[in-house]
Amino acid sequence: MFSVVVQTDIFKHDDEVNQLLESSRNVGASSSFVGYVRGHDHAKNLKALFLEHYTGLTEREIMRIIEIAKERWAITGCRVVHRVGEIPVGEPIVLVATVSSHREAAFHATEFIMDYLKADAPFWKKEVFEDDSNHWVEAKLSDQNRKRRWHE
Repeated sequence: MFSVVVQTDIFKHDDEVNQLLESSRNVGASSSFVGYVRGHDHAKNLKALFLEHYTGLTEREIMRIIEIAKERWAITGCRVVHRVGEIPVGEPIVLVATVSSHREAAFHATEFIMDYLKADAPFWKKEVFEDDSNHWVEAKLSDQNRKRRWHE
């Protein structure tokens, strides 16, 4: 199974990975990554991230990233869950899970997909602070550099 879900609701890692495992074949290894909204060292305390996206476009772009990973590694399944809307500090924001016959493919594909998501997936992030002020987050050069390393 290869699937992408963009949702507002919180997800549970184990439930998502189990769904992937139950619908995949030839599984010898799995790898997963969960990213959480973290607080920052700002003058104001971060309360949440607010993410926007274009329905349909975002899912297609993430599936395109998965297809690139499938060409590089023999993964037999992948599930990406990404949240949108307001997500409080400490809650999960993204899950990337892959399965394959061997661990190396699963490890590398998971990291590759996450690096590409950070650099290319069409999400717009706004930081929301405890005093209800906010500002949009600009793309980071470090995310582009992590993506670029896969081409060296």
